[in-house]
Formats: sequence, C-alpha cells, structure tokens
Amino acid sequence: MTSFLLPFLLAIAAFSFGLGLTMPLVSLDRLLFFTETPSLMSILQGLWAEEEKLLALVVGIFSVFFPATKIMLLHVVAYRGKKSRSLALLNVASKWSMMDVLLVALVIFSAKTSGLAQASAMPGIWLYGTATLASVVASAMIKK
Repeated sequence: MTSFLLPFLLAIAAFSFGLGLTMPLVSLDRLLFFTETPSLMSILQGLWAEEEKLLALVVGIFSVFFPATKIMLLHVVAYRGKKSRSLALLNVASKWSMMDVLLVALVIFSAKTSGLAQASAMPGIWLYGTATLASVVASAMIKK
C-alpha cells in the first residue's frame, strides 16, 4: 500500500501546489459592485508593485519557496532513499510547512472582521491546503 500511496501523494502535492499558487484564493466583495479574486502569485506581484518589497519577500519565502522546496525534497528523498543528505534539509523545510496556510487564513480572517469586505474561500485555498496536507502525510511516511 505504501509503495502506491507515496508516489500518489507526491503527485497530488506537486499538482495541487502549482494550481494553488495560480488559482484565486479568496473572493473579496466590496460595496456590492467590486469583487476581487486574487491568487497568491497576484498578491505577491501586487505587494511588489506597491513598494512593499520586504512583505512580498517574506510572504514569497514562506508561501512559495519553503513549500516548493519541501515538495522537491520529498521527491528527492522518496526516490534516492533516506540516506540522502536531503532528509536533513527536509526536516528543516517541514518545520515551516503550515506557516503558509496560517498566513492565508489570517488574510481571510482580517478581511471578514474588518467589515470593509465580504471574504469567501475560492478553489486556490483548497488546492493549496491539499498540497500542504499531502506533503505532510508524505513526509510522515518517508520519515517512518
């Protein structure tokens, strides 16, 4: 069962992560007429364009770089074996794996509680969460 499940989880994690970055995360409705559906990549581009470069870098590192690195290292460790030096790097990347989901949840929470906009989850957040969950389960299987 494990020999089938691990490659399946790795494929799901990689596919869902890519879609989670590019598909809309939330729908923000303001003043009945204006609706925005930003993706994570468009949020990063907007932060960079608005001269919030430090915030864009922090969000990019924790929401794109660390999760992408973790998924890549999961593939390396799964196919090269546990004796690879990548296992130590995977342990470091795994410590930051839920930070990305927390960050997006905070954005939705702040939009809902501000009273300025109605926010609802879009497919991107579900795919992003699926990628995180699949990578956590795959990581646990590899470490066993």
